[in-house]
Amino acid sequence: MCAALAARESGASVMVFECAPVEYRGGNSRHTRNMRCMHNAPTGVLTDAYTEKEYWEDLQRVTGGNTSEQLARLIIRGSVEITLWMTRYGVRFQPSLEGTLHLGRTNAFFLGGGKALMNAYYSAALKLGIGVLYNAEVEELHICDGKFKSGKMLLNGQPAEFRAKTLVVASGGFEANLEWLEKVWGEAARNFIIRGTPYNKGKILKLLLDHGAEPVGDPKQCHAVAIDGRAPKFDGGIVTRLDCLPLGIVVNRYAERFYDEGEDLWPKRYAIWGRLVAQQPDQIAYSIFDSKVIGRFMPSVFPPIAASSITELAAALGLPPEKLDSSVREFNQAVRPGRFDHQILDDCRTEGLNPPKSHWAQTIDRRPFNGFPLRPGITFTYLGVKVNERAEVQGLGRNTNIFAAGEIMAGNVLGRGYLAGFGMTIGSVFGRIAGREAARAAGC
Repeated sequence: MCAALAARESGASVMVFECAPVEYRGGNSRHTRNMRCMHNAPTGVLTDAYTEKEYWEDLQRVTGGNTSEQLARLIIRGSVEITLWMTRYGVRFQPSLEGTLHLGRTNAFFLGGGKALMNAYYSAALKLGIGVLYNAEVEELHICDGKFKSGKMLLNGQPAEFRAKTLVVASGGFEANLEWLEKVWGEAARNFIIRGTPYNKGKILKLLLDHGAEPVGDPKQCHAVAIDGRAPKFDGGIVTRLDCLPLGIVVNRYAERFYDEGEDLWPKRYAIWGRLVAQQPDQIAYSIFDSKVIGRFMPSVFPPIAASSITELAAALGLPPEKLDSSVREFNQAVRPGRFDHQILDDCRTEGLNPPKSHWAQTIDRRPFNGFPLRPGITFTYLGVKVNERAEVQGLGRNTNIFAAGEIMAGNVLGRGYLAGFGMTIGSVFGRIAGREAARAAGC
C-alpha cells in the first residue's frame, strides 16, 4: 500500500492485487503494532533520541554484520520522515505502553494497531482512485529481456490476464508454504506455527527466482519468535507472542535449560527464540516463572498454566517432575544478589551455571508457579530477491521494470536476527521508493 500510494502521488494509474479476501487484506501488517524510527530529538510519541549511529549499531549487532550497509542506512535515514508521510494518509500514532516493552525511545506505535493502519491506507487508496482487486492470486508472470510484460491470475477462482508498464512485488515471503518450509527445515517444520497470514506462500518469489532474479538471504533464516504452543496453526497474530522469557527460565521437554534467557534487552533478542525452540527436541520448550514477575510483561491471549509447586507445574506441562524441580533448584542456588530492574540490563545474574543467566536472574520461589508451552512462531522468511537503492530487482537486466518492497526483499538487510519494528520500517521506506521508481519507469 505504501508503494501504491507513492506511485499515485507521482501521477501513475495504480491497481493493487490482493491475494486474500477483503477481511484478510494487508498480509502480516494486520498484526503489527509499531515501527522502528530514527529521530534526533523527542517527538510527539517518541522519547529522547535514537540516532543513525545507534540504530545502525543495533542492526549490526542483531545481524552479526550480515546486512547491506548501503540499503540499511537508506532505510534508517528514510525512517525519519516516514511517520509524517503516513499521517498524511490517516495513520495515527500513540506513545508506547510503559514498563513492559523497552520501546518508548525507538518505536512509534500505531493507534489501533496494524488493522487500523491498513484500514487507513485502503481508505486513502479509495479516495485517490487506486483500484484494489481481492482474491487475486497471481499464477504467472511474462518477463521478456528482464521486463515485465503481462501476467495471469485467478480472480475469484476464474482465470484472468493483466498488463502494466511496471510491476511492484510486495507479496511477502514463503512462511505460509508448509511444503517449502519442510524442504528447508525437514520434519521439524511440521511443528512450526505461522503467526500471520496463510496467504504468504512465496508464489511470486518463486516466479521471480525462476526467471533469473538474483536471490538474497538464507532460506533457513527467518523472523521466528517463541509463541504460546496453544496458538492456532495460522494467523494467531501478535497476541500469541510470549514476552515473559527473560523473567524466568526456559527449559526443553527434558526440563533442561539450553540458553541464556537474560542475554540482552528483549526487543533485541526476542526474535532469536523461535529458532532456539525449533532446535530443541520436538520443537517445544517451556517458560517457567513465579508470581513475582506477573504484570511485568505483555500477557498472552492464553493464561499461564499455574500450580502450587514446581512438581505440580511439571505434571501439568507434561515435564519430568523431578528433573524440573532439580533444574529450578540448581538455578536458584546460582542466583547472586543484585538490584532487579527488568527495564535495564541490571546486575541480577547467576554464577557457576551453564548456560548462565546474565540479567534479571531472580530465584523462582513465590507461589503460584507458572508456565507456558512454547513453539516456534514463524513471522516471515528472509529468502528474497536482491534489490538496489531504487528497489529494482537485480538479476533481470539493467532496464528492468520490476521493483520490490517489504518481506520479499528484507533479506537484503536482514541476513539474520531481528530488531523489533524493523520489518515495518523496511516495508514502509522501500514501499515508497518502489512506488516512486515504478511510476518514474512508467513515464510519470
